[in-house]
This record gives sequence, structure tokens and C-alpha cells, in this order.
Amino acid sequence: MKKIISIILLVSGLGGVLFAETAEEIVSKARTKSSVNSVATRSKMEIQKSGQTLNILVIDQFSSKDKDGMQRTLISFREPANAKGTRFLMLKKANGSADQRIFLPNLGKVRRIASENEGSESFMGTDFSYNDVSFMDRDVSLDTHTVLREEELGGKQCYVIEAVPKDKKYAYSKMLMWIEKESNTLLKGEFYDAKDKLEKLMELSDYKDVNGIMTPFTTKLSSVKVNTSTIVHIEKIQYGINIPDKLFTSKYLETGK
Repeated sequence: MKKIISIILLVSGLGGVLFAETAEEIVSKARTKSSVNSVATRSKMEIQKSGQTLNILVIDQFSSKDKDGMQRTLISFREPANAKGTRFLMLKKANGSADQRIFLPNLGKVRRIASENEGSESFMGTDFSYNDVSFMDRDVSLDTHTVLREEELGGKQCYVIEAVPKDKKYAYSKMLMWIEKESNTLLKGEFYDAKDKLEKLMELSDYKDVNGIMTPFTTKLSSVKVNTSTIVHIEKIQYGINIPDKLFTSKYLETGK
């Protein structure tokens, strides 16, 4: 009966709408895997050029939702010495608007990041932009999703889903996502510029079950045009822990206390 209904909808011109809704549900499930109330990680970020390591950063990241559903993220740099003490704070509402600020110890002051233009800047010399940092927490309602096809990637059956931002000022014209059908995990992402040319490639691997949440312990983001990449290795991670609200304040951003 369900198959018959689907055929009727397709013939009547409504099949595309049903397909789009299914695509959004798939993406929502993949995002839900990474969207818990709180998470704390320590990661190593390896910056490479043409396969050669240029720099290694060690960061602590804390993310938590407040009582109103605002996503709060603090990133604190531990290594190397010239980056130690740098802190980045992002307060993101469900509608996608975000307050992003970074404390630079060498300047001794806080700099505000304007998401409309500066959000596409490199985050601390990595291949991640300020917008990329929050990609996995991006609300599905901000994009229009379409299932393009199903195909195999690394021996795993995946949905290939296109996400087109509703905000035309967003850093990318579209994103493609390879989501494994069985586990609802994101394995690969492609990000396209305003001319529909591939700008960045994201690859997620080494998934492990942490408290029932499938977590990628290795994420590689490559900038195609300049042949650089940043590989993020999670060294430790905790879900559902109590993170003090003070970590997400202007005072903590400036003082670390």
C-alpha cells in the first residue's frame, strides 16, 4: 500500500516534496547523533600542506545548550606556545544567527567575528573557517535538502544528499553529504563555492560508540584549491557532563577564569 501511495504522489507531481522531507529526516538523524546537551573534548589538529605537517595544535572544546536551547561552544588552545591562551566563544541560536568572539593573548583583547563576511576566514590557520566550526550543529531548517542518489562509499551503502542554504549570503552555495544508511553517520562532505566549484572536502572516519553515540575520532578537512588539509584527532571525549555556565561568558573568554 505504501508503494502504491508513493507512485500516486510521484505521478501527481508531489513526489519531489515527499523526497525532500525524507532527505531532511535523514540529515536530522545524522545531526542528532552529535547533538547532545553537552560534550567536552581534547583534540589534536594537524595542519598539512601537500601531505607535509606544518603545525600541530592541541585544543579543549566545551559545548552545551542553555535552558533556551542556545548552543554554546568554547574552544581553548593549549599548544603550541604561541597559540596557548587563545580562546574562541560561539553562542548560536536555532535560527542560525551566532555571536562569535575570539580572545587573542598577544593583543590582549577580544575580537568579534562577523558571520556574514569574516565567518569564512581561516580559524587559527587551519582549513576550518569560523562557519565550518559549527557545521555539525547546523540546524536542518536552514537548508533545503534533496536525496540525489544512493551509492557505495568505502564498502558502505550511503545516501548522497544535497543541502542548499536558504540564506544566499552563506559561505557555500551547496553542500553534499554522504550518510551511511545503516548507522546514520556522516562519512563525507563536499562544500561548493559561489561558482559551484568544489572548495573543501570533509572525511570522517574511525567511528567509535561512546555512551551509545557513534563518534568520528578522525576528521579531515581539505582545501582543494590550495592543497592543504587539517586533520582532527579526538584524544578524549565526554558526553552529558556538567559544564559550568561561566565558561561561556565574556569574562572567562578574556581571563580563562
